[in-house]
Amino acid sequence: MVLSETWFMEGYIDFELQKYKLLAYLQGVKKSFSETKLYPQLSDIVFHYNNLNAFRNNKQLLQDRFPKKLAALDVRKLEMVYERVLADDELMQELSQITEFALDEMKGTISEGAEIYDFVEKQMEIEPVGIVPLYKNEGYVFIRYAKVADVRIYNFNVTLFEHQNSKYKGIRMEYIDSRTKSLANTYEQIKIDIVRAYRALPNPAVYKVEFPMSVPFDETLLPVAKRVLMRYLA
Repeated sequence: MVLSETWFMEGYIDFELQKYKLLAYLQGVKKSFSETKLYPQLSDIVFHYNNLNAFRNNKQLLQDRFPKKLAALDVRKLEMVYERVLADDELMQELSQITEFALDEMKGTISEGAEIYDFVEKQMEIEPVGIVPLYKNEGYVFIRYAKVADVRIYNFNVTLFEHQNSKYKGIRMEYIDSRTKSLANTYEQIKIDIVRAYRALPNPAVYKVEFPMSVPFDETLLPVAKRVLMRYLA
């Protein structure tokens, strides 16, 4: 089940109704976590938690946060709902009850996901392959897990973007190839082959990321590897 950005204010504002909507959503998130699948569920529930927390702490923030992702018609509808809630003490109490319950339930579920994330992150090893050049914002990362011979190769690019007068770094990773690691075909040899095959980067920064167990690659290993690499480069 998917929750909209304003799920707790949509339709008939009733604690029991919104409670079961939330619990159905959390059941799906927990099922993914039980399968060691972190994303996009973890980032999604954190998004909803932050929105609810902002609404509770300062309800005026609601109109500042949501319109960026909503169509103009939805923004007007949200404003109408918001005005109706402010004018109705009973509705406001119901909404406050929904918010408090949801925050408590989401916090526990987020903790479950965070424990899985921390475990994967701590078991993950990252090291440079060969000599690291001065320019490290673009290159390749070799990802291998469960000690299998297959190595997945990604091009990475560190980007800088601005948001509300602040600058942030992000990282893009794109799958380009795979190789088989062996005693003869070491990481260093794979690096040489990749540089020859993809000449856009004659002297790239190259890193290897290894994880000892088998976990869902796209839903867990790759997104955690991106964050580990970003922090390593920083």
